[in-house]
Formats: sequence, C-alpha cells, structure tokens
Amino acid sequence: MNLQLLWLIPILPFAGFLVNGTLGRKLPRALVATIALLFTAAPAFLVAQLWIFMKSAGAPLSLSTPPTFPWIAVSGFQVNFAFTVDHLTLVMLGVITGVGFLIHIYSVSYMAHEEGYWRFFAYLNLFMFFMLVLVLASNFLLLFVGWEGVGLASYLLIGFYFTKDSAANAGKKAFIVNRIGDFGFLLAMFLLVAHYGTLDFNTIFASIAASPLTGGLFTAIALLLVLGATGKSAQIPLYIWLPDAMEGPTPVSALIHAATMVTAGIYMIARCHVLFDHSPTALTVVACIGAATALFAATIGLVQHDIKRVLAYSTVSQLGYMFLACGVGDYSAGIFHLMTHAFFKGLLFLAAGSVIHALSGEQDMRNMGGLRKRIPITFWTMSAGVFAISGIFPFAGFYSKDEILYDTFNSPNHLHILLWFVALLTAGLTSFYMFRLWFKTFFGGSRFEEHGPTHDYDLHSAHLAAVHASKTSTLVLEAEPEPSHVPHIHSVHESPWIMTLPLVLLAILSLIGGWVGIPEALGGHNEFDHFLAPVFNAGLDIAANPAHFFMERVDAAISLLVALTGAFIAWYFYCYKPGTAAALAAKYRRLYSLLDHKYWVDEIYGRFIITPILVISRLILNGLIDGGIIQGTASGLAASTRGGGWLVRRIQSGNIRSYAGWLAAGAAVVIAIVLFGHHGIPH
Repeated sequence: MNLQLLWLIPILPFAGFLVNGTLGRKLPRALVATIALLFTAAPAFLVAQLWIFMKSAGAPLSLSTPPTFPWIAVSGFQVNFAFTVDHLTLVMLGVITGVGFLIHIYSVSYMAHEEGYWRFFAYLNLFMFFMLVLVLASNFLLLFVGWEGVGLASYLLIGFYFTKDSAANAGKKAFIVNRIGDFGFLLAMFLLVAHYGTLDFNTIFASIAASPLTGGLFTAIALLLVLGATGKSAQIPLYIWLPDAMEGPTPVSALIHAATMVTAGIYMIARCHVLFDHSPTALTVVACIGAATALFAATIGLVQHDIKRVLAYSTVSQLGYMFLACGVGDYSAGIFHLMTHAFFKGLLFLAAGSVIHALSGEQDMRNMGGLRKRIPITFWTMSAGVFAISGIFPFAGFYSKDEILYDTFNSPNHLHILLWFVALLTAGLTSFYMFRLWFKTFFGGSRFEEHGPTHDYDLHSAHLAAVHASKTSTLVLEAEPEPSHVPHIHSVHESPWIMTLPLVLLAILSLIGGWVGIPEALGGHNEFDHFLAPVFNAGLDIAANPAHFFMERVDAAISLLVALTGAFIAWYFYCYKPGTAAALAAKYRRLYSLLDHKYWVDEIYGRFIITPILVISRLILNGLIDGGIIQGTASGLAASTRGGGWLVRRIQSGNIRSYAGWLAAGAAVVIAIVLFGHHGIPH
C-alpha cells in the first residue's frame, strides 16, 4: 500500500473545511452538504482500504509515513511530522470516519433550516481533521496538536448558537476546563523531553519497556497524563463541562460527546500502556477515578428530565467504565467498549435528535410520551440503543461491559472486589435510567398538545385540567415541579430518510458490533482482543483458559440479571405503578434534591475556586492600574498598534490579486524557513 495515502486521511476533511469555510456563505446549501460529505466519505474509503491491507496475510504490524522533513530540529532534539498506523489506530480510524460520516449524513437534514449551515459543516470537517491527526500522530507533540485542535473545534461547535448565552457559556466552560487538563499534558511532555530527549512514541516506549524500574518518574509522567485525560474524557474532577455542552446541536453531541473527542483520553492512556504498566500507582488512580466517575454520573442521570442531559451523564458514566478497564490493565476491553459505545451512544443521541425534531424542539421527557406508534423507525432504532447500553444480551454493550466486569474482578489490583461491585451497581443504574428514558418518551399517554388544521383548542384546557387532577400523572413523577404548560406540537412526524438511515445503520451496529468480541467462554473467539494483541502484548492473557470459563459465564449471568432488574424497576415505576417514583422522591426528598442539583459541584467550584481566582485577579489588576504601570504600557502599545494598523490597512486592499500575491510571498517565506531549518542548521 502507498504510505503517502496516509496523509490524505486527515488532509481531505481539512480541505472540506477550507472550501466551506471560505466559500460556503455564497454556495447553495446542497453544494455545502455535498462538499462536507465528499470530504468525509473519502477518508472512510481510505480507512477501509487500510483495514483490508492490515488484515491481509503477511501485513506489517504497523505502518509509518516516511518523515519528509524534521518538524522541529534544535540542538539534537528533533520531532518529525509523521503518522503511524497500528491495529489500535485502525480501530480508532474506523470509529471516527465511519460514525463521523453517518453523523454528517444525518446533519444534512437536521440542520437544514439553521442559520450558518455552511459554518456548521466547516466546523464539523475541521473537527474530523484534528481528531484524525490525534490518532495518527507518531509522537506526543503531534498528538497534542490534534488534542488542542479538537478542543478548539468543540468550542466552536458547542457554541454554534453563539447568540444564545447558555450556548456561548457552555463553549467557554468546555474550553477552559480542558485547558486545566492540558496543563498536565504539557508538563508530562516536558518531563519526557528532559529524561528521554525525544517525544517519539516508539523511542520512548522502547526505553521504558527495557527499564526494570517501576514507579518514580513513570508515576509522575503517568499521573500528569491522567490529568489531561480527565479533562478530555470528562472524568472526576473535570467532568463538569460535558453536561453543559448539550447546548450545541444534537449532531455535535453525537460526534464529539459520544463517539470521538471524549474518547481521546482513553485512547491516549491505551497508547501509553507501556508507561502505565510501569506504574501500578497510576493504574490504581485511573481505576478509582473511572469507577467513581461511573457511579457518580449514573446517580445524577437517575433524575434528569432533559433527554439529552440523561444521555450526557450516561456518557460520563460510560467513559468511567472505559477508564476502569484501562486502570485494571485491560486496555483492549477499554477500547472494545469505546467502539461499542460509539455505536450505541451515537445512535441514542441521533435518535434523541429525531424525537426532538418530531416534537418541534421539545426536550423535556415530562412533555413526551405515546410516541411509539407515531415515530416507529425512531422508536425501534432507539430501542436498540437502549438495550445495548443497558447490557442486554445479545446487544453490543452486553459483551463489552461483561469483559470489563470480568477482568476487573480478576485483576491483580488490591481493590478489585470493590471496583467490580461499583461497576456492577453502575450497570444496574444505567439500565434503570435508560429504560426510564425509553418508557417516558415512547409509552403511556401523550403529554403534549398536537394541533394542526383540525385542532380544537378546547382539548388543551381539558388536558390541563386532567393533568392537575391526576395525582399519579407522569408529570408529577419524582415530586418535581410540574411544567408550567403543556407544549403545543404542530404535527408529530417521523424524520426524513436521510436522518433515519444513519439510525438504522447504527442500530444494526449496536446489535452486532459486539459480536467480534464474544469471549471463548460464551462460544466466541474473542477476535477483537486477538486483533489488538500485537499492541497490548503486555496486557492480560487472552488465551483460552477452560478453568475460568465457568466463572466468566457466572459473571455474564450476574451482569445480565442486574441489567434486567434495572429495566424491571423502571417498568414498575413508570408504567405499572407510576406513583411509586413520586412517593419515593417525597420520602427521600433530601437525597432527591442532592441528585437533582448534581451534588452542588458547580456551585462548590464557583464559590471555592472560581470566585477566589477572580477576586485575586481583580486586586492584582487594580494594583497595577493604580501604580500607573498599565497606563504607561498601554500608551506605548496604543501608539505601536496605530502604526501597525496603518500598515495592515495598506495590505488589506480588497484586491484579490493582491491577496494572492501576499499569500504566495508568505508561502515562499515558510518554504525557505523549512529548507533552511532542514539543511542550514547544524545538528
């Protein structure tokens, strides 16, 4: 295979970003969508070719692009701008390009009536470019470029509705919180450079693997990388940005907060498994953070009413599962769950968008109900996602969760029993709140008013009276305040085929996507683990061991029983005896209030971290102003800025030929610098 084609995989989405970003405002929407789809379909096709080549007999375990020039070369320190593909990269590429392309298709219709249509697809392509750079990178610095790039793209996409204060604030929150984690990532890179003199993956990991030492430096670097991962993958204590990020368009939630960006931290830990294997302390920290996050987020998800926020806290919880898998040393199980999660959580977000689309923008589940027969394709496909994430056999989530639970129970970690129990409890809670969403959305009577040409407004008053008269109405479940109105829906309708097609494909993957990882104990061959074995050769032994088959079957039966129990309780609370939930919430009002207010974490951060920082910053700033330092500096800056502005005005003439000339001159300067840096600087 021509290795130069590797460069095309990220470059093509970037080309789509450039075309739509510069010309999209003047192009018809159909052409904007065509450009965006074309430049994401082509990388998916190239990745499919890579899969075929890497699976063929005699294929190498990894492919690398020949470095065309040193990206950085200073005093013997060199970083190449090069890409590498191994089996781990291949899985990530398949998820990013495959699920990403389906989400692009869905967005063509979902965003059809939005302002800034061209801007949305430009940002979406830009995100794809940076995510592909992140997973293809052959060194930490290039990975960090992709890491920061997806942060920038997510900020633009979360704040897409920038005229809406909540969306703008959510974008800023995501950007700032992730910078905290990125600080840890930077410090880890500084330590790597100081001790190894390089940032190349292969060189560093070979040195670490050859070292008989554990802990110490390895622990310091690993914990700093974990800090970066907690920001990007929304783990305690930096998870707070992800629920607010639901302010972005629903396709953004599906792409960024289900299938791709939030899994970057998991990928980074798996990529650095050699480093983490040399630090049992860091692995224990990862496992504890994952288990705590999984349980913590699941409890909050129990009482959410916004359909997207339920899925947001579910995402945080499932990312905790992936962290737990990596923390007990089974990186393959973490990546397996990452893949299946991309299928069913991407499906759930897109199906939620279809529900919102059908209900004219309504997101509150208290104002839904009775949609099972009104939007049947959405119902059946979302059902597949609910069953998969709940761990119901034989859907994909059953196999990936079962592997995490079994390997946690059998891990050498001294906390393995506690971690297993927390993971099992989280599985039950997940099943409960996901079936709660399912029942409240699709079953029971309609809790909205649909009106069209034949609408009778007297029905609205009658419906309101019935709601207030009923003590067991689903509107008063869990003792929450009743909605102030029954929403008016113009006409409930199924989504167009261009939205339902991705749902159907993702539903199929949510069913069969886990079959590649069926363990030997359940009659499979664990093909997924064997596929990743060349990457994680220091991980858990994946060879068939009949002595463990019985225990693995018992563990699978227990996890399935717990999932079915959660589903049964949700049915009992929300279908059979809906007043039960309200009674329990009233009886344990303080506990309900604690969950409803999300443990007051945002308020605690605001009072004890953000407010003191703002106060200190203002005191320092006022002191500098009173001391005259800033005024004098500002005057000098103002004068230089005026001079610079005059020069820039000369350059910005509005003449396209002039711009082309400046562009050519700039390109020539860059090429000269590169050539000089490569040939003229002594090494």
